[in-house]
Amino acid sequence: MSKTITRDELLTKQHELIDRVTAIKRDFESGLDPDLEEQALQLENYEVLQRLLEQANAELDKIDEQLKKMALVSNS
Repeated sequence: MSKTITRDELLTKQHELIDRVTAIKRDFESGLDPDLEEQALQLENYEVLQRLLEQANAELDKIDEQLKKMALVSNS
């Protein structure tokens, strides 16, 4: 049984993902710690953050498409 997603639910998810993307980008922009051990941990985390960023952007693309389809249906 598939659940129909409402426009409001999509917009809420979109805002959550935008916040996530913003936080990840902020983390990237903060640069590396001067401590080498901390840098090693940060670099490991950056790989994970990069994948999370890619997933969030892919989800945002899907949400944008769904919202466009909803707009077309409601305008016809």
